[in-house]
Amino acid sequence: MASLNVGNLGDYLREQRRNAQLSLRQLADAAGVSNPYLSQIERGLRKPSAEVLQQVAKALRISAETLYVRAGILDAERDRDEVETRAVILADPTLNERQKQVLLQIYESFRKENGFGAETGADTGAETGAENGLDGRTESDATADDPRTVGGSDADPRRTAG
Repeated sequence: MASLNVGNLGDYLREQRRNAQLSLRQLADAAGVSNPYLSQIERGLRKPSAEVLQQVAKALRISAETLYVRAGILDAERDRDEVETRAVILADPTLNERQKQVLLQIYESFRKENGFGAETGADTGAETGAENGLDGRTESDATADDPRTVGGSDADPRRTAG
């Protein structure tokens, strides 16, 4: 059988599996796929679906996006640095799940602050604020900027009669 252009994916999966100290059989069981099928993916003979990649990523505790890029499902040029950064954070065995999620939220908030959009669905405080019509500001920030609420009156004390 001719090798498809997924050798890069297979090599990467094998490396991640070994780093996780899992046998091929253990990973196949954890991902819910057959041992021979996973072996064929690792050898570059099969191109798995996005669903299979997601299951494998979950079993390896790595980013599914990274696998999608390596499999050619996502455009390789699309925010490669972001995908790799997320993958490194998610693969770090020294962090617990809560720490990983908090770190990803902080990372995403910095990206937004610097003008890069969030297409990955990470829930950050800025997104929640935007949904409430506060443009990422807290309610107290919005209240402080509203001249009708300063000093409890409708008058703006910053204005002078003139």
